[in-house]
Amino acid sequence: MTDAVPDPRALESLLAFWRDAGVDACYAEAPVDHTRVKPTPSLKAVAKVSAAAVPTSPAADIGEALDEARRLAAGAATLQDLAGAVAAFEGCPLRGMGATQAVFGRGDPDAPVLIIGEGPGADEDRLGQPFVGKAGQLLDRMLEAAGLTGRVFITNTVFWRPPGNRTPNPQEQAVCAPFVERAFAILRPKVVLLVGAAATKSVLQTDEGIMRVRGQWRDWRLAEGAVSAPVMPTLHPAYLLRQPLAKRQAWADILSLAARLDAVEVESKG
Repeated sequence: MTDAVPDPRALESLLAFWRDAGVDACYAEAPVDHTRVKPTPSLKAVAKVSAAAVPTSPAADIGEALDEARRLAAGAATLQDLAGAVAAFEGCPLRGMGATQAVFGRGDPDAPVLIIGEGPGADEDRLGQPFVGKAGQLLDRMLEAAGLTGRVFITNTVFWRPPGNRTPNPQEQAVCAPFVERAFAILRPKVVLLVGAAATKSVLQTDEGIMRVRGQWRDWRLAEGAVSAPVMPTLHPAYLLRQPLAKRQAWADILSLAARLDAVEVESKG
């Protein structure tokens, strides 16, 4: 009798729970002499096996999904139209992994600030809006303290909850990117805030770590439409809930963004 193969999604959910609980290493109950005994798989190795076990769409399907996403996004004239286009899009693999609805955005459709996060969590999937859980509530408090309440529009790099609240993979972000870029083109914000490593890497197409790039101004420019804006990467509020001492860094980033917005608005009026 062979052992049952564990469900990859269950493993992902468990690993995500450990990650959110702050676990970053895995130890055995007793020391192991790795010079004599074959080492057991590490937590990272298990995570890699889990990710590899998740079925992915063929390259042809991804190409078709991208074409469909671009077509739907290009047909949206307003953010409300774009929300409908996202809801109608069936090409993101996350849609069939347990998410109950598309989660596009919330906020002022004429906001001068665009905020882009990672992806919906359980609360967002339930309520249909991004950043409404504990992390979102912390973000809202920080925005209020910086005088930015009512001046932002918030969205994510993907619009369906990843199983176990895991980080969306580049493939999932890529098929949703046309909608993110179209939101940028419609809103034409004066400044953009990228929340967390996943959003930063996806939008800026960089492999740099969030601790290296946070607090630095970059430029986001679309290949078509002559749309550009200064971009500030910062730490994700979910990380701040686990590491409260990092709030000072994120708060400095928010203040820098608010100051940059004021300067741009004064310049535009002059």
